[in-house]
Amino acid sequence: MNRKLSRLGRVSSKLFLKVSRYKTDGDGKIDLEHFRNEVFHKLVVLFIIIGLLPICYGAYLFFRENNIIAGVLELTFYIVILILLLSNRITNLVKRYIFILCVYLLGLMLLLLVGPMGAGLLVIYSTFGLASCILSKRQNIFFIYISLIVFIVISVFLHLGLLDHLAIEIYGESWYIVAISAQSLGTLFVLIINNLFSNIDKQIEEIGKSAKLIAESERSKSILISNLPGMAYKSNYDKDWTMKFVSDGCFKLTGYAPESLINNKDISFNHLITPKYRKLLWNEWKRVLADRTSFKYEYEITAASGERKWVLELGEGVYDEKGQVEMLEGIILDISDRKEIENKLIYTNEHDRWTGLYNRDYLESYLEKDGEQKIKSKRALIVVNLTPLQSLTVNYGFHYIQSLMKKVVETLDAHKTDERTLFKTYENQFTFYQKNYKDTNELADFSTMIANDLKELLITERVGGGIGIIEIDQENELEVDLLLRRLLVASERSISEYNEEFIPCFYNEDLERLIIREEYIRQELVRIITDDVCDGLFLQYQPILDLKTNSVCAFEALARLETEKLGLVSPLEFISIAERTKLIIQLGNIIIINAFNFLNKLSALGYETISISINISTLQLLQPDFTSNLFDLISEMHVNPQNIGIEITESIFASDHDYINNIISKLRDAGLHIAIDDFGTGYSSLAREKELNVNCLKIDKYFIDKLLEDDLDKSITGDIITMAHRLGHCAIAEGVEEEVQKQYLLAHGCDKIQGYLVSRPLDEEVAIEFLEKQERFDSSGCFSDKR
Repeated sequence: MNRKLSRLGRVSSKLFLKVSRYKTDGDGKIDLEHFRNEVFHKLVVLFIIIGLLPICYGAYLFFRENNIIAGVLELTFYIVILILLLSNRITNLVKRYIFILCVYLLGLMLLLLVGPMGAGLLVIYSTFGLASCILSKRQNIFFIYISLIVFIVISVFLHLGLLDHLAIEIYGESWYIVAISAQSLGTLFVLIINNLFSNIDKQIEEIGKSAKLIAESERSKSILISNLPGMAYKSNYDKDWTMKFVSDGCFKLTGYAPESLINNKDISFNHLITPKYRKLLWNEWKRVLADRTSFKYEYEITAASGERKWVLELGEGVYDEKGQVEMLEGIILDISDRKEIENKLIYTNEHDRWTGLYNRDYLESYLEKDGEQKIKSKRALIVVNLTPLQSLTVNYGFHYIQSLMKKVVETLDAHKTDERTLFKTYENQFTFYQKNYKDTNELADFSTMIANDLKELLITERVGGGIGIIEIDQENELEVDLLLRRLLVASERSISEYNEEFIPCFYNEDLERLIIREEYIRQELVRIITDDVCDGLFLQYQPILDLKTNSVCAFEALARLETEKLGLVSPLEFISIAERTKLIIQLGNIIIINAFNFLNKLSALGYETISISINISTLQLLQPDFTSNLFDLISEMHVNPQNIGIEITESIFASDHDYINNIISKLRDAGLHIAIDDFGTGYSSLAREKELNVNCLKIDKYFIDKLLEDDLDKSITGDIITMAHRLGHCAIAEGVEEEVQKQYLLAHGCDKIQGYLVSRPLDEEVAIEFLEKQERFDSSGCFSDKR
């Protein structure tokens, strides 16, 4: 039964909502209390207008039958009810209660006075019906309790005969039958109506909530659509994307009013799509609809103003019962700002900040992509290594170098073609990626052309660089990182081997073997530095002859390296490796210690005036703690600083001249002698020599060899000696191998000589024997056991 009532309530609520004109509360729910008050007010009007006649007629009948009390009561009830109902001091709730109770009591009175089959029974039934309409569920329950109590009280009074004096017509037991029936039916009716109203109330509440949610959803949807950075749409699934609905954001996005696109009135949406994306867009929708997934795609459109805009479309298909596509719906958002930021980030990630060229990361991805595609055409990398330019920063400043680098970029950029792309791969290094070339000769010719342009640009800077080339093997393509490292090695080899003349160096099998050899030497140097025993590194000592006394006055300590695999390694080779890898700093310390040990041996043997000259690398000399460490070592080993000579190359003066001079001054103040090695072929000049705080100039072997080739009267070697003396320096000639050279040097006042004419470099014990056996030259001017 409850289910039937529930269904009845749902049906009634819908009908009620359709016909009801009553107000709603703040939640959008139909206000039933207001409905009851309206019904009550209409009943009051009905009661006043229509009820007056029967009430008066009933009172008349009572008076005619001399039942004065009943007539007065009937009229009194009517008047009291009328007064109460018209009073403004009583709430509608109380009025409704009073109205129902008065009508109920009137019905009971009639029932008692005129019998069960008269107007009283009709009034009782009406009372229960009215109560169910104008009272709430709780109020109706309270009314039922009241009616039951009244029924029981009257029944008790009748049974005890307390109402016999009213001359009430009682037809046997009919009172009880009728009263009980009326009470039961009335109660049942009230409960049914209450249940019905309860279901109506719930249904109305649910409908009200749903209506409120729908209204809120529509409001939110309207706000969302109106504030979209784009437009919402519904369109047909056709090649024109025929629009059936377009939101107001269409105008801001496309420059066309919504109605211009609907049904392709003025233009179809397909015409707004950039041509290259039209087919892509159609294929993507086709795929999405086949899989019944959501659509998401980024593409460009052309607005009415001609402006290109990036948009993001999000949508899905709408299908009928048969699964066929009815239409498409979604949103199209303007992402131009986001795309602009993305493009800037992509540009930043792929380009060098200062030059605007593609960077190393982009080159790597480019090479990897071409490697995956198995490109068959010839490919090569050509790097221009301008690392030597960095040495100019100290003298000219960072901004000058940057300005110069821009000119370099402009020069190199002029050589770009469709088959040749330029990248900045390292600091001061630029790489061409060359495709579709004929042979290595074409690469060499191109490199020569670059070299000529750069030489002309950098002629006043007196610095150069190197060019490295590596061809990419199509069959055995290397990892990109290894490829670039080998290219860098080739360019560095170009710098070191060809004196920064931009002569191209190909990475080939010979260079690879050389690199393997250098790596082995580097590992040996590392082992020597890290091991306590310096196995493999030793010193030899070449005598220096004082021409005035015709006696040995000093030795130059020369480092030698012997390995198990390579045997003796040239100093030019392993010293160069040590300097490039900066191992020369630790290696130099080992050489100094060994030289000091030999000096102490000489002193112990009585050769206290013999000095040792030690070659010091620029890297080692420029270390902030070099002088302090050297002085500490001199003190610890108890070496006479006046017997120590420090030889430095001219190249060191390419660094901060004043800083170097300051270091030299500290060394000289401590008693050490300073000599410029290989003078005449480096960065210095005679005009600059007077600014240097050195003791000696060691004239390079190049000028000494010229004494055997040139007319001695035209040789400038004597002028160098004279200039050195005028500047307060002593002159030492290197590489003296012939007597004619010695005689020339002696005649021009050279102070000391060194070379094979005196002796080759000697092992430590042999050098001591040399001092012991060869105190003087023989009459021919040479040692008798010349080594």
